[in-house]
Amino acid sequence: MIELRHLKTLIALRDHGTLVAAAAELCLTPSAVSHQLKELDQLFDTEVVLRRTRPVSFSNVGQRLLDLADEILPQIQTAQTDIMRILHGQTGRIIFSSECHSCFDWLMPLLNQYRHQYPDVDLDFAAGFESNPHELLQLGEFDLLITADPIALKGIEYCPVFDYESRLVLSTTHPLLKAENISIEDLAEETLITYPVDKHRLDIMAKLFIPANIMPKHIRTTDLTQMLIQLVASGRGIAALPDWVVNEYEQKNWVVSRRLSCVAEQGLRRTLYAGYRSEDKDKDYFEGFLKQLNKFSKLRTSYYA
Repeated sequence: MIELRHLKTLIALRDHGTLVAAAAELCLTPSAVSHQLKELDQLFDTEVVLRRTRPVSFSNVGQRLLDLADEILPQIQTAQTDIMRILHGQTGRIIFSSECHSCFDWLMPLLNQYRHQYPDVDLDFAAGFESNPHELLQLGEFDLLITADPIALKGIEYCPVFDYESRLVLSTTHPLLKAENISIEDLAEETLITYPVDKHRLDIMAKLFIPANIMPKHIRTTDLTQMLIQLVASGRGIAALPDWVVNEYEQKNWVVSRRLSCVAEQGLRRTLYAGYRSEDKDKDYFEGFLKQLNKFSKLRTSYYA
């Protein structure tokens, strides 16, 4: 049977040209190398290495074995390297899920930075928005959940990412801009434009309309943030969006935002968290992402301070 040691010996002979030099490369004695060549000669019933030439040369059978060695040995080396990286937590997979539709605005650039540091980590996203994401995280359906509503579950940890304010978004000509105080009754007369997700996962619904047992006159949905902004700017309705989304379009004078003081004096404020399984945080590549997330959190906090 052909063994890896045979293939390594043939490669060393080709590289160095003599039994003595090949033996030194392999940390073997010349007689041990000679014994391996005899094993190959007996296995194929022909001379594999022509040892009388200087440097040594190879028969047709020997050349075919060299071709095999050139094909197999690099694959084995690559596999061994990959296995060591896996064992040391340098490669793996992170599947993301988010209860926050607009979080992808800041998450995607963050992942691009992370990809440069950990090119061997496969990054993926859970399909769609689940109704029970915390339980699915616990079951291993994905690995990291962005949420504003952490739930205490066994084996799940949450780290705060940053605080944000969900702001009322109006067109630049909306009549409510003239109101000194905007009430929930005022908002209930409007068409609410939002993302197509469960209403309990929308800040304005979960923290304003549902607790007051009042619903907006109409609800219109769109998947795209830019489309949502365009609809509001065109006077088709109102919206409530996180500050990091509103700021960009408000600076362009497309829309105007107001604090939702009918929720609280300081407005509708929430905290985003990253949820993950406790068993994953010690993996090098996962710890690397959490560190990058923490760095991003500090930068954002200082920017908005």
